[in-house]
Amino acid sequence: MMEETAEIVGKSSLHKNVHNHNRYRYLSSYGGSSSVRRFLFFVSCFGLYALVALTYAWLAFPPHIGRTYHVSSSSLGCREDNEGSWSVGVYYGDSPFTLKPIETVNVWRNESAAWPVANPGDTLYLFFENKNPITLQGDIGVAESTDKGATWKPLGIALDEPWHLSFPFVFNYNGQIYMMPESSQIGELRLYRAINFPLTWKLEKVILQKPLVDTTIIHHQGNYWLLGSDHSSFGAKKNGQLEIWYSTTPLGPWKQHKNNPIYNGKRNVGARNGGRGFLHDGNLYRVGQDCGENYGKRIRVFKIETLSKEEYRELEVPFALEMPRKGKNSWNGLRHHHFEVRQLSSGGYVGLVDGDRVTSGDLFHRVLLGYASLAGAITLVVLLGFLLGVVNCIVPSTWCMNYYAGKRTDALFNLETDGFFSGKLRRMCSRLNRVPPFLRGLVKPSSALGRLALGLILLVGVFLSCLGVSYIYGGSGAVQPYTFKGHASQFTLATMTYDARLWNLKMYVKHYSRCASVKEIVVIWNKGPPPEVTELDSAVPVRIRVEKRNSLNNRFSIDPLITTRAVLELDDDIMMSCDEIEKGFKVWREHPERLVGYYPRYVDQSMTYSAEKFARSHKGYNMILTGAAFMDVGFAFGLYQSERARLGREFVDEQFNCEDVLLNFLYANASGSAKAVEYVRPSALVLDTSKFSGVAISGNTDQHYRKRSECVRRFSELYGSLSDRRWEFGGRKDGWDL
Repeated sequence: MMEETAEIVGKSSLHKNVHNHNRYRYLSSYGGSSSVRRFLFFVSCFGLYALVALTYAWLAFPPHIGRTYHVSSSSLGCREDNEGSWSVGVYYGDSPFTLKPIETVNVWRNESAAWPVANPGDTLYLFFENKNPITLQGDIGVAESTDKGATWKPLGIALDEPWHLSFPFVFNYNGQIYMMPESSQIGELRLYRAINFPLTWKLEKVILQKPLVDTTIIHHQGNYWLLGSDHSSFGAKKNGQLEIWYSTTPLGPWKQHKNNPIYNGKRNVGARNGGRGFLHDGNLYRVGQDCGENYGKRIRVFKIETLSKEEYRELEVPFALEMPRKGKNSWNGLRHHHFEVRQLSSGGYVGLVDGDRVTSGDLFHRVLLGYASLAGAITLVVLLGFLLGVVNCIVPSTWCMNYYAGKRTDALFNLETDGFFSGKLRRMCSRLNRVPPFLRGLVKPSSALGRLALGLILLVGVFLSCLGVSYIYGGSGAVQPYTFKGHASQFTLATMTYDARLWNLKMYVKHYSRCASVKEIVVIWNKGPPPEVTELDSAVPVRIRVEKRNSLNNRFSIDPLITTRAVLELDDDIMMSCDEIEKGFKVWREHPERLVGYYPRYVDQSMTYSAEKFARSHKGYNMILTGAAFMDVGFAFGLYQSERARLGREFVDEQFNCEDVLLNFLYANASGSAKAVEYVRPSALVLDTSKFSGVAISGNTDQHYRKRSECVRRFSELYGSLSDRRWEFGGRKDGWDL
């Protein structure tokens, strides 16, 4: 009886399993339309995210207007370096301990940058690691300066080996010039001799079979002392170890100091060399680098009190280079790890310091965050599918069981149903697949709250997509200056405002003071009690010039305290990126005799003032609004305050308008037939904050344009018409004026 019952149960179970199997096949064929629906859903969502992300990238990193994003890799196959973007800066001072950046001591090149001429004199050669942007291998490059370090001319690659080279230590011995670069990659310390200085070198000898890094030589009390770090030795602390070797000649042989390693501990003690040792006031100093927070965080200087074959003692001394407050937008905003100082024939000192705007590993972290953001966006699409009922399960049932197509046997069925692992797996899958219905129970798409939740999920997904693209393709977020003829420069930013627009001014100063080339901000205060400078969050000096009367002519008052040739007159209600500002500054440096700005206008024979759309329709311009324009401070302000411009200034006061129109007429009158204005197209991401304040001078557009048309007619009578001038858009090869 029991055997018969067991047989019946077994048959019944098998019949049920076959029935379920047939039912599964039926549902699979029936679910074809669901598969199409899921496919269309995911294609639509990912297509939307991709479209928004690409549009964001097009606007934020726009190649269509010739933007060159300085920090990310180029289109020529170059790879961005995870070690950062090191640069070399120049400092001057009366001693190695009172050095200041070159831009603060008025030593400049007078080549369309407006700086006083640097006195010719000492010739300097700078040897540096030049990393190949494709292979990322370091070579040794060299540059020459004939004006005490004010400007530098790259001469080429001095030394190129099949392995990585860095930290070139160059010295003179017995009338010969030698170079000792770091070659730790091959486990040797090599010495090269100049055959044809500075570009041709020959291997003289291998002086140590050790992978020493950042090695320097000091000549002291008749002996030569070699200081370097061996991070490969057993128990060595990376960036916290220092060894000393000594010899009677720099050619060797070298003997170890009896107390080696001199240091072997924390990375922030300055054990690793950070440059060449130097003598000052009879004292010998060693330069070290603090790698505590990250590689090359800061420079530390140590006074060597005892250096002998039996003992080494040093004491850290105060040393602080002037640091910028512009963060990533400064070439040394975050760290510097190499310092070298030389005394000039004049008695002063020139210091060379390398600096970086990002930390080591910045590229890796950005890519990691970028892909994590994109993964988050994909997860939200799946969540959206759950809530809308497009996706009904997390794990398909066929993933959770041993499913066999074809004839099924009792043995296979028992394997599927009775296996411990299969049972656990099915239960886990079952629990996971309860999530979609549970979520749909919490958020009902048919309700107002449900639709709000779905909308928020979609928006967050779009945000994460844009964030991911920004991290991966947007570079480090640093904005470097565009150099002209290999050199950077600085300008003064000037804005005119009054008490009702103080909130505008605070945003304006905080943002633009972080732009790399801004040296100073001058606030022309026309009306009301001025703020305290301490109320403004600025990374550069701010000077508030309080005017005696409220006049638009104050914008171009001669100001002897301005120390740069270039001035950017920029209204306090215009917010654009630092990259746009740097771009305009480069264009002005190419044409310092012109007004260079971002808002073009065209005046034809009708003498009617119109918006930019009118200039676009006529495919040209003959005016640049000086509410956002670079100019030569001496020429522009002198021209505006001249006797010739007196009647024009009086008309500006009468209309309380048109000071920018007047300057355009004066420039055109002074330039003759030559081009007097230059247009630079800003990106679409320019914000006019006056729209939010209600205190704009030109709030009534029709009335504003009527006044400006009167100005055009009056100034045409005084200084000649502009209608015979028209400069076409798109004249620049870089496309910045399209």
